[in-house]
Amino acid sequence: MFGFGAKRRARQAAGPLSTVEVPPTAGVLSGRIVDGEQRDEPVRHAEFTLSDSLGRTVIEGGLDPYGSFVATVPAGEYRFAVSAEGRRPFRASVAVDEGGHTDLGDLPLDSVQPPMLPAPGDWDVEPAHSSIAFTARHIGMARVHGRFNLFAGAVRIAERMEESALHVVIDAASIDTNVPARDKHLRSPDFLDAARFPTLEFYGDRFAHRGGSHWAVTGALSLHGVTRTVTLDTEYLGLGHGMEGETRAACRAVTELHRDDFTVSWQTMLAKGIAVVGPSITIELDIQIVPKAVG
Repeated sequence: MFGFGAKRRARQAAGPLSTVEVPPTAGVLSGRIVDGEQRDEPVRHAEFTLSDSLGRTVIEGGLDPYGSFVATVPAGEYRFAVSAEGRRPFRASVAVDEGGHTDLGDLPLDSVQPPMLPAPGDWDVEPAHSSIAFTARHIGMARVHGRFNLFAGAVRIAERMEESALHVVIDAASIDTNVPARDKHLRSPDFLDAARFPTLEFYGDRFAHRGGSHWAVTGALSLHGVTRTVTLDTEYLGLGHGMEGETRAACRAVTELHRDDFTVSWQTMLAKGIAVVGPSITIELDIQIVPKAVG
C-alpha cells in the first residue's frame, strides 16, 4: 500500500487498452480494488474519486462487477482515493501522461472492525447532546433549515441488536426556523396543526445491519394524525464517555418524508398558486444515548 506523495508513474500496458483512442492531451487510468486479506476477491461496492492539485473532483464513480475501473482523464498529477463501507480508505498520488496508461494494478482495501455496540438494556436519549433538524425547499428556490427544540426518547438494546427498539416523541409546537412569524404559521392548521396534533412520534422496532457501522431502523412515524412506515438510514458512531465518566453511545440518522403522505398538503396556499415548500422534507438526527437511570 502507498499513500500521498508516493507517485506511481504511467506504465504502458499491452492488451485491449493499448488500442483505445485517447485524446492527444489525455491518458488512461485503471486499476482493480481487492480485499486486503483475500487478494483474489474484488470489493465491488467501493467508490473512487480522482481530484486535481486544487482539490477539485475530476471524476468519481463506482466499480464494475469485477472491482475494476477505467477512466480517460487529462494528463497531469492527481490525488486518487478509494472508499468502501467497513474498509480502511486507500489514498495515493498518481501521474497520468499524455497518451499513456497508468495501471495501478490491484489495490487492497483492508477491513476495519466496526464500533462496539451499546450494552443490552434501557437507554435514554440525552437531549442536551442531541438534535432533530430538517431541511425543506421554500417557494421552489431557497432551502429552509429548522429544528425541533423539545423531544424525548428511549432505546431498548436487545441481546441481538436486530431485536432492539427505539421510541422518540417530539413536541410539534417546538418547531424553530429562527423566524417567529414563519414558526407560528408552521404550527397552524395549514401545516402541523400543533393544537390538534401536539406530538410527532416514531417507534422503530426493526434494526437491520447494512454493513460496517450502518444500520437501517424501520418503524412507524405518526405525524399530523397519520401513521406511515419510515426507515432511518443510520450510522452508528460508537461508544464514549461524558464529563462525569458516564458511558454514551452516538449515532447519526437521516430520512426523507413526503408531505402528502401525512395529508400535509396545505391546499389553502396551493390554491392561491403559492408553492410554499417542495414535496419532500429531509430529517436529520444526531443522537446521543446514556444508560437509563435506576430508581
